[in-house]
Amino acid sequence: MIKNRKLTIIVVASIISLSNLYGQKLKFGILADPVISWFSSDTRDTESKGAKAGFNFGLTLNRYFSDNYSFSTGLNILNAGGKLVNSVPIEMKFKNLQATVPAGEAVVYKIQYLSIPFGLKLNTNQIGYISFFTDLGIDPKVVIGGKADIPSLEITSENAIDELRLFNLSYHITGGIEYSIGGSTAMVFGLGFDNNFMDITKDTGEQPTDKISHKIIKFHLGVNF
Repeated sequence: MIKNRKLTIIVVASIISLSNLYGQKLKFGILADPVISWFSSDTRDTESKGAKAGFNFGLTLNRYFSDNYSFSTGLNILNAGGKLVNSVPIEMKFKNLQATVPAGEAVVYKIQYLSIPFGLKLNTNQIGYISFFTDLGIDPKVVIGGKADIPSLEITSENAIDELRLFNLSYHITGGIEYSIGGSTAMVFGLGFDNNFMDITKDTGEQPTDKISHKIIKFHLGVNF
């Protein structure tokens, strides 16, 4: 947590310095997005069994190359998860123990990602206090934390980083409105979808071979400066 705070402070300081350097061509913001996430599997041996609520917070940076178009990036810390059920018993390796999960019993994952999105953002001209926007792009993600619950075995928040792949990649699409509250400051409201299309779980030992993708809906809330 301390490392995350230090990284956030460094990024904020860098963004403020760049904003002073480039003026209106470079804008930054903060976001705090409630999310709903779930897994998707390519095999019947492993199935998704429900969604989880989570949270995404971070910083945004837009480099405008015309009045309505900009390159978008930033830094996000995303907390998301989901539930998986296997048709056969599986062995899972945690940091502190190993466990055999019975067939048909859920494993609940809670995953923390560090994400650096790269996208293209389009803003409409402002009508009154409101403008509309859409943002499309890709998001490299690194897993910086992972825990698992196995209710049937009374296992809670066990460190499951050894069961997860370190790197993932997603595409995102976000749309919404920006409401001007004075000068260049605007409140942001929107809806976004991320699809982590690379396999998120490792297939260790005799676990079924599968590809588990991670899908995320974001209720986008933020402030642009």
